[in-house]
Amino acid sequence: MRGSGALTAPKTSPKHCELSIGTSVRTHTAAHDMTDNFNSHSNETNAANSEAQQMLDTFWHREIDNIKNLGQNDFKNQELPLARIKKIMKLDDDVKMISAEAPVLFAKAAEIFITEISLRAWIHTEDNKRRTLQRNDIAMAITKYDQFDFLI
Repeated sequence: MRGSGALTAPKTSPKHCELSIGTSVRTHTAAHDMTDNFNSHSNETNAANSEAQQMLDTFWHREIDNIKNLGQNDFKNQELPLARIKKIMKLDDDVKMISAEAPVLFAKAAEIFITEISLRAWIHTEDNKRRTLQRNDIAMAITKYDQFDFLI
C-alpha cells in the first residue's frame, strides 16, 4: 500500500472474492454472541441493501458453518505464511515452544479478521460511490465499531 494507499476493486463483486476460511477452535457460542452485536450496527449504514452489506449481515453465520464443515485437509493450504506467524509468536520472550497447530489456528483467525474488516471497509467505499478501497475506508471501518478499538 505505497503511494496513494489504494487498492483497486476486483471486477467481480465482493461475493465472488470471498475467502473460504474457518478454524477448528470452538468459537460457536462466542461467535453467535458477537453476531448479534455486529448485526445491530448494520442498520446504521446507508448501503443497507448492498451486496456487501448483506454479506456482512450473514458473515458470522457463514463462518460458523464453515468451521463446522472443516476437514483435516482444509488446514493444509494456508493463505498466510505459517513461518512468518511462528516468527511473530517467537518474539514473545515467554514463548518457548510452539505446537504445529498454533500457527495454523492463528492463520485462520487472521484470515477471518482480515475478511471482516475488508467487508466493512468495502461498505464504506460503496457508500462513497467509489470502486477503489482506500486506506481511509479501512480506518473508518475500524473506528465505526467498538470491537476494533484495540487497533486505534
